[in-house]
Amino acid sequence: METPVRGATGSAGPTINRREVLWRWLRWSAAAGAALMLYPLIRFSGHRIPPKPRLVEVPAPLPTSGVHADHDFLLFANPQGTTAVSRICTHLGCRLNYQADKQYLECPCHHSRFTTEGRRIAGPAEKDLTQYQVTEKKDGEGRVTAYVVHL
Repeated sequence: METPVRGATGSAGPTINRREVLWRWLRWSAAAGAALMLYPLIRFSGHRIPPKPRLVEVPAPLPTSGVHADHDFLLFANPQGTTAVSRICTHLGCRLNYQADKQYLECPCHHSRFTTEGRRIAGPAEKDLTQYQVTEKKDGEGRVTAYVVHL
């Protein structure tokens, strides 16, 4: 059975039967169902597994200055605690140098300065340095035998 569809002017336009309406509804429902089923798969495809932390072991004791300079980080050990900060400047990625006499880190490229805790003091760099977690390995008597830096 066909039902005529009338336009705004009252003239008869194309006719649509019930079977065609049901098929259109079924196709739209199938497309919506497929989209709902594929959404989690598409969302999961962008998922990235975070990399495992790289562990670097620094043997103790540190030099008398209490500073260990590695390629990727600087380790500072003092009576208040042990800290490790990134050695890469947050401005343009130059390798920082530790100025022992002035007690700060300085970028040789653009002279950004950072504290030994990684806080920005001056320069074009706008962000603080990345701090890394440090755990201490101790022997049976409680003496520190190594520092483990989690990069």
